[in-house]
Parts: sequence; C-alpha cells; structure tokens
Amino acid sequence: MLFFTRWITHFCAPVFVLLAGAGISFSSLSRDGNRAVSRFLITRGLWLIFLELTVLNFAFSFRVPYDILLLQVIWAIGWSMIAMAGLIWLPRRVLAVLAIAMILLHNTTDGLQIASPVWEFLHVMSFGNFRGMPVLLAYPLIPWVGVMAAGFCLGDVMRLEPDRRRTALLRIGSGMTMAFVVLRFLNIYGDPGPWDGSSLLSFFRATKYPPSLIYLLMTLGPSLFLLGWIDRTRVAEFHPMRVFGRVPMFYYLLHFYLVHALAVVLAGLRYGDWTLLLRMPPAITGEFPPGFPQDYGYSLGMTYLIWAAVVVALYPPCRWYMQFKQRSRAAWTGYL
Repeated sequence: MLFFTRWITHFCAPVFVLLAGAGISFSSLSRDGNRAVSRFLITRGLWLIFLELTVLNFAFSFRVPYDILLLQVIWAIGWSMIAMAGLIWLPRRVLAVLAIAMILLHNTTDGLQIASPVWEFLHVMSFGNFRGMPVLLAYPLIPWVGVMAAGFCLGDVMRLEPDRRRTALLRIGSGMTMAFVVLRFLNIYGDPGPWDGSSLLSFFRATKYPPSLIYLLMTLGPSLFLLGWIDRTRVAEFHPMRVFGRVPMFYYLLHFYLVHALAVVLAGLRYGDWTLLLRMPPAITGEFPPGFPQDYGYSLGMTYLIWAAVVVALYPPCRWYMQFKQRSRAAWTGYL
C-alpha cells in the first residue's frame, strides 16, 4: 500500500505536461496565429519559472533564503512552453515525429557521462550549489519537451467528433499500456533501472528523474485510455472534477501552502514545538536532520485522511476563483 500510494502520484507530472500541450493546441485556435501563441507561451513559460523559483520554493521552507532550491515540474513546464513557442511553427507531422523520437530514443543517452551544466539542464537529474545554496534539478527538460509536443499533436485527436475521438484515445492508451508491459517484461531497453524479476513492485518501479520511456508508457498509456473511457461522462457545473480542472494552477499553488501550514500545526500539537518545521530543513535525502524527532510521520490511514481533508478544504476557494475567472476579462487570469 505504501508503494502504490507513492506510485499513483507518478501519473501527475506526465499528465500535467501532456495536457498542457493539448491546451496550447486549443489556445492556438482562439488566438491570432502562431505569432500571438508564441508570445503567450514565452511570457507564460517565464511566469511559471518565476513561480517555481519564488512562490513554490518559499512554500517548502517558509523562510528566505531557502534551505534548498528545488527545480521541479513547474520549472519543466515553463521551459517546455518556451521551447514550444518555436516548435509550434513546425508542420504538425514533423513535430509529431520529433516528439515521439524524443520520448522513444532519449534513453539511448543514459550511459553518457558529460560534465556539462547544459547536459544536466537537458537530461540529468543533478544536485549542485548556487552561491552557497543547494540546488536540486529534479526535472531536466528531455523528454518533457517531447511530452508537451506530443500533447500539442494530441489536440488534433481531441477535436475529432466524439465517437472517433473516443476510439482513438482507447486505442492509443491501450497500445501504450501494452507496450509498457512488453518492454518491461523483455527488460532490454527503456529504463536505466531494469526490472530485477523479483517482484511486482520491481516491475512497476520505473525511473521518474528524468522520466524513462517505461515510465511514460506506464503513466500516459492508462491515462489516455481513461480519458477515452470517460469521454461521454458529463458532470455538473460545480462538480469537484470540473472546479479543480478549471483552476489547476490556483489549486497547485494553494495546496502547497495549506499542506505545509497544516504540517506545522500538527507538529506543534504532537511535539509541543510550534517552530519545529520552521527551523528544520526539509529531509530531501530521506534522512532526518540532527535534532529532528525520529518518530516523525503518520500512519498511512492518517495520511489519507489528511489528504482528503486538504482536498475538501480547497474546494470552496477553487470554486470562488473559477467563478471569478468566468466573470473577469482581465488578461492576468490566463496566468493563474
């Protein structure tokens, strides 16, 4: 249960990036040509990078300077959008081939040892230092740019009439899922951490940083199949799925602050130390820092309860912001 609780979260980042690409495709229909879309993608990408460096990193530490600078999924989405500002000018078939090639072939470079910041920025999870501050680059750009470009091409599928769209999504999703099973079973390519044949958990333990071909097939395949399966589902205007889906960035930013604040309160109630999580650095390496309670943490059941409470608590502000965006004509709402 602990393994699969972590495993199910693997679906988040790939679907974020893929659907961001699909969103760009839909946006291109409502703007004045590629030039306007490119300009929006550059400004939106820079905005996301800024949010990662400031708002999100502050949410992890609640103090400045940060204990560590984390460069994660919003960082990757921002840079990928900037890349897409140029890639959308390519013919759709050329872009599709490029996206698929990046996803399929990037694992051929796993064994390369290139001591270059550019190579780390592109394809290596790395831990470094910037002016005395530790920096964890968890999301290098390859193959995330390819995933976003694939999502952009997926926009053409999403615009098909309903029955054809549903059939296409089911076929693509099931094909990718079967490809995951076959490649993982053959164990010859697609992940720097091969299946050791010992357990089911090992079979599903694919490499996320950067995302391997196995990882992307494992997550995007079932996701596309699910998207096709629920294609005919209709939900009410204020259904949680619709509300959260219409304000994803607002939810994403807010939930980090709520979770951290809640953790501070729970630690204060449990240990009588209300500054415990405000003065202790995060355990990025998985090891508790000196002076940190060795029994810190909660049961899996309590973790699920806290998760559910956070989601419920975020529904009212997200509903309010969704309605605000619908009423407002302000351009800045497109960035949040």
